[in-house]
Amino acid sequence: MRILALLFCLALPFAALPQAVTAQTSDQPTGTIAIQDDAASDAAIANRIRDILRELEGFEDVSVTVSSGIVTLRGSTLDMTAATRLSELVGRVEGVVAIKNEVFETTDVARRLNPAVERFKARGYQFLAFLPLALIALAVFFAVVFLGFFIARRKQPWDRLSPNAFIADIYRQIVRLFFIIGGLVIALDIVGATALLSGILGAAGIVGLAIGFAVRDTVENFIASIMLSIRQPFRPNDTVEIEGDTGKVIRLTSRATILLSFDGNHIRIPNATVFKSRIVNYSRNAERRFTFALSVAPDADLDQARHLALDTLNALPFVLDSPEVSVWIESVDDFWVTLNMAAWIDQNDTSIVLARSEAIRLTQAAFDAAGMAAPFPSYRIENLSALAGKADVSTAAPPRQDASAPAPVQDVEATAEKELEKIVDQERAELSRRDLLNVNATTE
Repeated sequence: MRILALLFCLALPFAALPQAVTAQTSDQPTGTIAIQDDAASDAAIANRIRDILRELEGFEDVSVTVSSGIVTLRGSTLDMTAATRLSELVGRVEGVVAIKNEVFETTDVARRLNPAVERFKARGYQFLAFLPLALIALAVFFAVVFLGFFIARRKQPWDRLSPNAFIADIYRQIVRLFFIIGGLVIALDIVGATALLSGILGAAGIVGLAIGFAVRDTVENFIASIMLSIRQPFRPNDTVEIEGDTGKVIRLTSRATILLSFDGNHIRIPNATVFKSRIVNYSRNAERRFTFALSVAPDADLDQARHLALDTLNALPFVLDSPEVSVWIESVDDFWVTLNMAAWIDQNDTSIVLARSEAIRLTQAAFDAAGMAAPFPSYRIENLSALAGKADVSTAAPPRQDASAPAPVQDVEATAEKELEKIVDQERAELSRRDLLNVNATTE
């Protein structure tokens, strides 16, 4: 075992020898070595190398000696990259057989800082020389941007090209962005730095993508606002139902649709929700139907009851002749028969709530006067364990009083709706610029 270990130790230097030779000769000159060699040629090689190094910066501390074509380099440089480059340079001199590069990286603080100071001085002089051209480029950039902003601030042709103020503002922003990019391109072209534009646009694209992911909901609302302002699914003062919220439309902004509920509350619904939701527009048609259900006695003549309801509803002054009134039997229950009634009104002049209330009151009065009204439910309770001969206990509702003549038809004018419309008009007048709805636009 000791003999094997000794042989292994002896073999290690020989195993590493090819690598050392390769490292030593990797930067050595190649070619045929001349037979004749004298001191004159060595001196010529040394002088040539010294002349070259004197013209280059960073090799002031390097000494050169040549013997039999073998160049020995000693001294220090600012970095090892310069030392490696030195070997490549010396290897190109004719007559060099081999190179012994013993140059190391200097650690002298003053020597290492002097080139940096010189570079800063050179850059300062370059900046001063470049400053007039940069000022001209900057002036051209601001002139182009000012022209773009001046064109964007004009009302025409943007208001004529767009369906509403919101789209006009988008056109103006596009014009401003176009002139800003154009001014930047011209300014960079003046200073000869157009290559920076691709980097700037690439960085702007990455930043824009990151911001887009961060404010995805805001971007979605913005796009929905554009689509809603173009499509105009409702107009100001329309009564709509969106996601279960009912009210009159006040305005459409760049972020939300604002409704005024019938309780006088403001409802803000994000435009992304409005765009994707089912919208019920009650004001699109002037005619609107109301329905209600009443019950009659089970022994009443149902055909007579139906005609009585039809006559009563047709006699109401606020009920329209077309579409016609309809009455139908809905269900037969234990104590009564349920009838459903439907009638139409002009909701621009008539309050649907008051009209429905009056129709229920007068139809019920007609049933009462004809004796067809549904009776109160009564129940008979028998005590099977009670003694025979005792009277049964029963409960029943008190007898119905005779119905007196109903009051005449009350006023059902849409006063409350008109008051809400005044509130909507007042709020729209205060912030008309922020509204994206156009009264004259065509709705979808």
